Amino acid sequence: MARLPHLPHIVVITGASAGVGRAAALAFAEQGSDVALIARDAEALEEVAQAARGHGVRALTIPMDMTAADAVEAAAERVERELGPIDVWVNNAMVTMFSPVSEMKPVEFARITDVTYLGYVWGTMAALKRMRERDRGVIVQVGSALAYRAIPLQSAYCGAKHAIRGFTDALRCELMHDKSGVRVTMVQMPALNTPQFDWALSRMPGAPRPVAPVYEPEVAARAIVWSAQHPRRELHVGLSSIAAIVANKIAPGCLDRYLAKRAFGAQQRKSATDPEHSVDLWHSVPGLHSVRGSFSNEAKSTCASLWIDTHRGAAVGAAMVVGWLGLVAFLSRRGGTGRGTR
Repeated sequence: MARLPHLPHIVVITGASAGVGRAAALAFAEQGSDVALIARDAEALEEVAQAARGHGVRALTIPMDMTAADAVEAAAERVERELGPIDVWVNNAMVTMFSPVSEMKPVEFARITDVTYLGYVWGTMAALKRMRERDRGVIVQVGSALAYRAIPLQSAYCGAKHAIRGFTDALRCELMHDKSGVRVTMVQMPALNTPQFDWALSRMPGAPRPVAPVYEPEVAARAIVWSAQHPRRELHVGLSSIAAIVANKIAPGCLDRYLAKRAFGAQQRKSATDPEHSVDLWHSVPGLHSVRGSFSNEAKSTCASLWIDTHRGAAVGAAMVVGWLGLVAFLSRRGGTGRGTR
């Protein structure tokens, strides 16, 4: 596929074997970008790579864990050696678990923090080292509404997402101070239908599920691709994300009480957690890697608020046209009524 001049040529995606990362890798490949795919499961990565190559692009697989900074640095070096200069680095790798804090082990909390927070830091540092030399490039941090509003039963994951936002804000200021051409952006996601709910460690009675409303990972992928190509500080995906962020700013105490009452049940299926099910906290789970999880029967494949946010000019124009037509219709009715009563 011939590349268009404004498209990124070389894109690195972490956590590329399943869910959002897999969907994003295929979305970038579809538009003509070469992709470097990083995740733990070599077989799953090769599946994604083969699908990407079907779009006529190059795909490099790097099976690895994101917790070792030197390994991430070596991966970035390999990408530039085998594919070329990195244009976009997407930090997406994550693990989580569903449990009250009182039932978590310190090693579990540390593991989630190492992957979901420090993995982003190491990826950002490796990308930044190369992008600053060229004074160009984009780092996309895949975030969550939980970066603003934490919920019970996912304390380590919420803490990591909050930390990513703080880290990204600090870095953005530094880049602005240096008048750097490197850009960093964060995409705050809603609940998504990914396989994480089928393999995450859980100590809840009911099997884990996303808090409704749920969106398909392809929605997230479209937001990531758009953010890589447009200068936006943050992009908030879905009305549920926007509502959570705004509500937390206005009335955080009320939201605390609401979540204490509702969020426990909202994160559990009616079926019980299987204590023997495979979990991905320490090792990848073979055979379950896919873009979508188990909730496609309720997940939305479109997002009106995302379209409006990424097409602001068209949205404003459409609103003006609708408003003008409404005004004309109103005046016409007033005129007709007036003539009838004279």
